[in-house]
Amino acid sequence: MARIRFVSPGVAATLTVIAVAAGLTAGKAVFGGGGATGGGEAAVVGTKIDVITKATDSEFWQSMLAGSQQAGDDLGVELGLFGPTSETDIDGQVSLVENAISRGAKGIVLASNSSTALNGVVDRARKAGIKVITVDNAITTGSEGFIGTDNVKAGQQAGQKMCELLTQRGRADGKILHETSVSGQQVLVDRFTGFQAGLAQGCPNAQVVQTSVNDNDLNKAVGQVNDALTAIPDLAGVFAANNTSGTGAAKAIAERGAADRVAAVAFDSDPAEVSAVRDGTLSSILVQNPFFFGYQGVVEAAMAVRGSTPPVKLDPGAVLIDKSTVDSPEFAQLLNPPKTKG
Repeated sequence: MARIRFVSPGVAATLTVIAVAAGLTAGKAVFGGGGATGGGEAAVVGTKIDVITKATDSEFWQSMLAGSQQAGDDLGVELGLFGPTSETDIDGQVSLVENAISRGAKGIVLASNSSTALNGVVDRARKAGIKVITVDNAITTGSEGFIGTDNVKAGQQAGQKMCELLTQRGRADGKILHETSVSGQQVLVDRFTGFQAGLAQGCPNAQVVQTSVNDNDLNKAVGQVNDALTAIPDLAGVFAANNTSGTGAAKAIAERGAADRVAAVAFDSDPAEVSAVRDGTLSSILVQNPFFFGYQGVVEAAMAVRGSTPPVKLDPGAVLIDKSTVDSPEFAQLLNPPKTKG
């Protein structure tokens, strides 16, 4: 079987089932390696598959690229690893998909920066016969499959954790800052929707009193959280919706020495966030598995090129990590996966 590593608890069994269904138990040969082209199997060894992340300046997406690279090595496909420098660069992503079409890619794995803005270029790619697998952020046009966290469910986990923390501190009716990176991106909208629902289950009187958008600018995120700590002296919590927001919240809380009065729950697991959980600046983090996104994305693109049908939707889940579990051996690979900039 192709090597499968760095998967979160509960994902390994699912991934194994998918690999078997794809015919990976025979290794590269079933995809056409070693001259195996009979039996109706389309050869994919050497096939061009482009992987396009939301950005190359983020360790989260660098981990996705590393997962893609590992799958490419395991399956023998020719990979292109790409991404704009910022998650706000939608035009850059459109250009990268257009480049994939022009250079004859047979498959594309896309973490789209918009749920709608790339629909047109994705439609053109699929019309040209290119198989498209979307990851992380679903788009509203067709694709061969989607891999991503159920962000409403993960947001509910974050909201429930925030309620637990506020209740422990006797502040179940506390005020909360919502720190996020981009307005309108469906992944982030879903996380906030889930957070509010999870919070309301046990803390119906807690209130999100402010939303700040930092445009994935770390310094801006730090400044916004600092400003909120000043403007809202009784601030009880911060919900940070992605890695930039989480790192910014941690830095601001550390600068103000506010960890004893402000509970902070964040998404993702950049090294700065993991360190902040260890020192108590962040109360907990919701950890996804971008390495899995990249690995499974390439597997599914290869399946589609071969003529197999990938899963329509696959949710790897998210794991809640706090100070009591951050150094647990079972989460070591999840918190420190390989990375590449592509």
